[in-house]
Amino acid sequence: MTEQATIESSSKAVTKIGFVEADKADKTRKVVVSYMAKHPKYGKFVKRRTILQVHDENNESELGDRVEVRECKPKSKTKSWELVRIIEKRPGA
Repeated sequence: MTEQATIESSSKAVTKIGFVEADKADKTRKVVVSYMAKHPKYGKFVKRRTILQVHDENNESELGDRVEVRECKPKSKTKSWELVRIIEKRPGA
């Protein structure tokens, strides 16, 4: 597989933006992705959230940071996402 093919396949991966909710574990972050979804029966928009276990190789992110994460092959039983970049540091950091 060439280098260009590797870059193309990684660019097609799903990315999401969320906030770091927990940073106690080594190389693992708990990221919350919030979104609005329409209720199937009543049509009202309700808040929903997804909690992702994210691999952070260098322990760069901290509690409260806004981060971008990318789907990857499973790194452990619960981790299938990896940190792409830190968009914004927590306020007051």
